[in-house]
Amino acid sequence: MVTDRQPPGEHRGRVLVLLDGSPPSRSALVAAAELAQARGAEVLGIFVEETNLLRSGGYGFAREIGGSSGQIRPLDTSRIEARMQALAREARAALQQVMLERGIHQALKLCRGHVVNEVLSLARPEDLLIMGRTGWSATSRMLLGSSARSLVRQAPGDVLLWSEYRLHPRGRVVVLLNHDQGANHRAVGTGADLARRHHQPLTILVRTDTGDDSPLSDSFLSDLQQTGLTTRIRLLPMTGAAGIIRALREENATQLVLSRSCRLFNDPQADALLDAMQLPITVTP
Repeated sequence: MVTDRQPPGEHRGRVLVLLDGSPPSRSALVAAAELAQARGAEVLGIFVEETNLLRSGGYGFAREIGGSSGQIRPLDTSRIEARMQALAREARAALQQVMLERGIHQALKLCRGHVVNEVLSLARPEDLLIMGRTGWSATSRMLLGSSARSLVRQAPGDVLLWSEYRLHPRGRVVVLLNHDQGANHRAVGTGADLARRHHQPLTILVRTDTGDDSPLSDSFLSDLQQTGLTTRIRLLPMTGAAGIIRALREENATQLVLSRSCRLFNDPQADALLDAMQLPITVTP
């Protein structure tokens, strides 16, 4: 939970939140409100009527399974449209309620198209995009939805995959970098901001294949020594998702920050990492 407020105008961008009426998106909405309040930013809610779902109603063989009843029934375009309109009204009401309670300027953008394309057309490099890990279409509440996967990799600015979590009394904010990302100050700065806001120490976890990255460690510590944060650098042999998950658990990670340029994203195991870590994950450009 955000615990203090930064001076208005310190962040130029907006806070964008993807809404679809699912429980994860409602949770992400509250997180968006807290972050917007801390940043002095306005909030833009985005609701997308997915055209692929509407088109599927035109196929006679298409079926849907009731989420609570388990009944199998034909997909009907008019029923789908009515459901989307109802979800859009709920999204607007929830957005207004959550933001007005905090005095945050808000607006809702209703779109029709493909979720990823519509969000990318609205997002700017200075914006923060927040979304739940899954939507109604996900097969498991634990796995990352396909739209979230694509937006994490393509959004022009920071992306926060929101998960409900509890602050561990000995928890730490963790920034994950490769040893050759010494110039990536954005991820480190984002991690430091989170650690300062949540009054937690910071770990910079460096994946290394050299075994000795002392100059890089010294550089990080030199940059952060003025922040007053309790910071440590941990070198981790170049490893896959399993090793990273183990290290994050050893650090009692409460939030994870990693850069889109991290080589882990070129590894098929990147999705396994995002699936397995049920904590807020911020991905920076």
